[in-house]
Amino acid sequence: MSIMIAPLVIFGIIILLPIIYVIATYNTLVALRNHISDAWGNIDTELKRRYDLIPNLVATVKGYAAHEREVFERVTQLRAQCMANNGTPTEQAVTENELVGALQKLLAVVENYPKLKADQNFLELQRELVNTEDRIQAARRFFNGNVRDYRNKCETFPSSIIASMFGFEKKDFFNVDPSVREVPKADFN
Repeated sequence: MSIMIAPLVIFGIIILLPIIYVIATYNTLVALRNHISDAWGNIDTELKRRYDLIPNLVATVKGYAAHEREVFERVTQLRAQCMANNGTPTEQAVTENELVGALQKLLAVVENYPKLKADQNFLELQRELVNTEDRIQAARRFFNGNVRDYRNKCETFPSSIIASMFGFEKKDFFNVDPSVREVPKADFN
């Protein structure tokens, strides 16, 4: 009787262990992919928050620097493009980086207007933008960490075989610079 059990155990090890490995690896890849989706949702939320701040920021600056119409139009145009862009993180990073550049130009305009730099409404909007940029960067780091883990699992052997068998696609990192890093000190002198 024990002689008959040994082949069953060997059969179980040879057949069941690989099946268990495939199932466990597949489930890990699904979980990592879901973490990426969740992390992207966090980035998307923060980007929308940035988009909500931009019209108020533009309106405030426009009140002081009405002749900088080109800068305002570019920021407004890029904001609309970013809001409409639902592509991959790499595709979205392109338009986001353009928006960041335009926001930096808008904030550079402020340097020419000391009264605007001291305006409490502007300073509050700028603080909110800094806070939002910090949140975007934190969400971006979390997202990119999940993408790194997923890519490592998809690209290392033997899990790469299972990833390719089940069609797990490569995920892109999201790299975008902050539009503003800190609120400058207002000089009231």
